[in-house]
Amino acid sequence: MPRTLKRFVVGRPIENARAAEQLMPKWMALPILCSDPLSSVAYATDEILLVLGLGGVAWITHTPWVAGAVAALIIIIVMSYRQTTYAYPSGGGAYAVSRANLGTTPALIAASALMIDYIMTVAVSISSGVANIASAFPAVDQHAVPITLTCIALLAIMNLRGVRESGFAFAVPTYGFIASILVLVLWGAYKVLTGQPVVAPTAHMQFHTVEQVGGLTGAVLLLRAFASGCTALTGVEAISNAVPHFRAPKSKNAATTLLLMLVLSITMFGGTALLATRAGVKLSPDNAALGLPASAVQQTVLAQLGSAISGNGTLLFYVVQIFTAAVLLMAANTAYNGFPILAGILAKDDFLPRQFARRGDRLSFSNGIIVLSIIAGFLVYAFQADVSRLIQLYILGVFLSFTLSQLGMVKHWNDERRNPNSTLTGSAIARKRALNLVGAIATGVVLIVVLFTKFQHGAWIVCIAIPAFFSLMRGIKRHYTKVDAALQPTRRQTLPSNVHAVVLVSRLHQPAQHALAFARATRPSTIVALTVQTDPHDSQRLMEEWRSQGIPVPLVIVDSPYREVTRPILDYVQNIHRQSPRDVIAVYVPEYVVTHWWEQILHNQTALRIKMRLLLLPGVMVTSVPTQLAAVEVDEASDAMPTEDATRASETTESTARGVAG
Repeated sequence: MPRTLKRFVVGRPIENARAAEQLMPKWMALPILCSDPLSSVAYATDEILLVLGLGGVAWITHTPWVAGAVAALIIIIVMSYRQTTYAYPSGGGAYAVSRANLGTTPALIAASALMIDYIMTVAVSISSGVANIASAFPAVDQHAVPITLTCIALLAIMNLRGVRESGFAFAVPTYGFIASILVLVLWGAYKVLTGQPVVAPTAHMQFHTVEQVGGLTGAVLLLRAFASGCTALTGVEAISNAVPHFRAPKSKNAATTLLLMLVLSITMFGGTALLATRAGVKLSPDNAALGLPASAVQQTVLAQLGSAISGNGTLLFYVVQIFTAAVLLMAANTAYNGFPILAGILAKDDFLPRQFARRGDRLSFSNGIIVLSIIAGFLVYAFQADVSRLIQLYILGVFLSFTLSQLGMVKHWNDERRNPNSTLTGSAIARKRALNLVGAIATGVVLIVVLFTKFQHGAWIVCIAIPAFFSLMRGIKRHYTKVDAALQPTRRQTLPSNVHAVVLVSRLHQPAQHALAFARATRPSTIVALTVQTDPHDSQRLMEEWRSQGIPVPLVIVDSPYREVTRPILDYVQNIHRQSPRDVIAVYVPEYVVTHWWEQILHNQTALRIKMRLLLLPGVMVTSVPTQLAAVEVDEASDAMPTEDATRASETTESTARGVAG
């Protein structure tokens, strides 16, 4: 049943030989890897207006200038990352660049920041998608959290099915969103140029409460708006991480996809910001500031532009809202590609559990997908899918990784200039280095701005999370280094002087008989059957059965006055080890395998606990001896243990066949 369900949900396994079929062409890479930066059009302008609205209507007019500064930063970062795709075609993005040029510590800081940003991308994008649905259908707002969690689960399943299948699923909403926004922007521009009215539903509203803004506080307000608008840059890193997943020529296709993403992002983001200012769109974190009831749902910028340009309830209005919601839900896919790939790279370097480096049945990094979904789901539940609260934890990590990546590229070009075998001219290297230097300065300044403006609004959580994640990865690396050193082969393996077999017995049944027979077949130096007495009557009955069956193995009964089973067994085994430290103690645990998987929860739980504890003892080998219940014979004669005389008579046959005696 579990296997059938898995095949239904995930699909049939894909063999390694077909891995090349999963590589992405550019048309597929755009929706898979760029849905996050493209979809940020749906909330980046909202965040700018939410901050500027604190100062009143006059400050909203600064929206195009703030958006222009964000657009300039997008251009700088995208052009810088195009160079990274050529310089590091093996992928890894900021982590790979930082480790190669700045060292392990900066690389782990960059990786920590990126991993946290990917988690936030899932939480913010899907929460924002549900918020856009609520703009068109207000009843959805009451069930935002369960709907958001369901969307995360569905997105995880789509990614578990593999790149190719998820690519087709993401292409329709992403290209539909691009087309609908471009139509909205072009139609809005046409109406503005021809003098037709473009008026948002909130254009005539007045802010009832505004902050006293001027001088230094005004500058801080603009910086806060700029920092919030920088959410438009999230997801740019994903392409540089995933260069190996492009079709050949990999670096060229990745760079072309980045350039296409840049053109589309600037056009859509800049167009919506200009139109929002012209249409008089207003947003506020507090409904009361706009004179709205507390239960009212404020429409997003795109929803208000749809009403202003095509009319509320028109086909274009609903098309924009549907595709916006869909692409925001799919925008998290950027993280679903970036997080598992980066986790796999870190796992190969022993900074994360090695399970993250293993591909699943569909050639996807399944463990990374599952872990990302669980953590993002927890954040959505903790913050009740509130975009305004979640977004305060956003983008700090991404700008930290941007800055380290650009500094690493500057170092890369300095090394390239000193390389006598370099194929680049000195002037070409100088231009590339200058571009990355400008990128490093710009992102470094923005990092300081974001940290300063968002710290008290929730960014302090990220400031704690990044060092914590960094320390965790360092600890994992130390553990693997220690384990690898301890597991190094020795020049000579010393054989144990003796092997003492201990067969655990609770009552005399076929699993116990099989375990006894198998233990005897291994020819140990000594062998005993061990049972723990929690009830004297049960122990007495076992001893009588033992004698009547004539079992040629001594039965040792250990009393347990407090009815504990595990501790007396451990004490007995440890006592043997203290007496003979160089000997090996082989503990045989009889178990029975039930017919149906769901029956397993009713059996063998004590055996599991005992095995887990025994594995921690030095000089102890633990062997499970399974008995399949479906194959058990009903014939009591064939199941019975042989008498002592019969056993002695069959010693020769037993030693030759090494079969199950008893």
